[in-house]
Amino acid sequence: MSPPATRYPLHRLSGQFQDPGQEAAYRRDIEPRVRLESSVALIVAALVFAMFAISDYHFVGLSMALTLLLTMRLVVVSSCLVLAYVLGRRGSYFRHAWLHALPLWILATAIILIVPLRPESLSTQVSGVVVATMGFYLLIPNLLPVATAASLYMGLGFLGAAVMVAEIPAALALRLLLLLVLTNAVGFFALLRLETLQRRQFALLQEERVQNQQLTEEIAHRKSLEAQLRSLAERDGLTGLNSRGHFMERARELLQRAQFDEAPFSLLMIDVDHFKAINDTWGHRQGDSVLKAIAETCKHSLRPQDVIGRFGGEEFIVALPDTHPKDAQMVAERLQQKVSELTVMEEMPDHRLTVTIGIAGVIDEATDLDALIHQADQALYAGKRGGRNRVVVSQEVEGEA
Repeated sequence: MSPPATRYPLHRLSGQFQDPGQEAAYRRDIEPRVRLESSVALIVAALVFAMFAISDYHFVGLSMALTLLLTMRLVVVSSCLVLAYVLGRRGSYFRHAWLHALPLWILATAIILIVPLRPESLSTQVSGVVVATMGFYLLIPNLLPVATAASLYMGLGFLGAAVMVAEIPAALALRLLLLLVLTNAVGFFALLRLETLQRRQFALLQEERVQNQQLTEEIAHRKSLEAQLRSLAERDGLTGLNSRGHFMERARELLQRAQFDEAPFSLLMIDVDHFKAINDTWGHRQGDSVLKAIAETCKHSLRPQDVIGRFGGEEFIVALPDTHPKDAQMVAERLQQKVSELTVMEEMPDHRLTVTIGIAGVIDEATDLDALIHQADQALYAGKRGGRNRVVVSQEVEGEA
């Protein structure tokens, strides 16, 4: 896998993602933070800008210049507070980037206007411009091109006003130009580094999110495979009944519970009569249809608490909890009747399906599942030897009765 720097390339001069989609995703991700920080920064800037009205009075006294300065400061402070509210509520950093840029241009214009309104304080204004320039780059969240353009506009406008209005000498203008260039360079590269680091951090976070998503999908896929494997292990693929192994687990639990509660428990072993002849005469496809039809009939004829499974080939096995062998015999006879009513042999509709069923029941607490299966199997083969299409109760059960 290629490193994030290759998949998330950045512009060298703006620090932004080269891919517009990635840049849009980044701005949407940081939008809540930017809106909050922009609002707080503008409120602080408005308060600081308002406080300098005290120095206006100190430099110009009660005059028309003071009125103009106070009016200008009132407009700027009001604009910043309104923008702080708007940015906090609806300042989309992706769709309304111009709205975030507007406060910089307002503040920059106000700082430039102070020079003609208060030219005698030029020496103190220089430090204010330097601080404002760094604030544009680092304190008020904005895109690097926006912060650079606003800072250059403020610096060049301030220098031009100083030359034309304050009439500073050329040497001082040159030193002031170098100071402003240095301030903008420091601010530019500081913000460029910050923008780059933030986007690289976002890229790493995106990589982690993608990896987490892939891991989640992989876990879900593995769980799905486990469920499929479990289903294959627990269900017979042809009939949908419990597999032999899964039936043994469930039936053994039911038997143990019945023995603990001293409740009756019976077992049915079901065999499809002449099934080999069906396969040999009409094919295995028809034989599969017969098995599925009989399995479906058995499922719909049993209670929800009963457990049925495919024991192998054409044999099915049923566990009947809370069922006495005599009641199990009635269940078996009902199953036998419903199977005989099935019409699944399209090629030979007159053929009647029949099953032979052996029944076993719990004799004492020592009886285990294997012994019950053996008893039911013996009863089943006794029925087959007796001519098939029969329900036979195990001799052990009959002898106990």
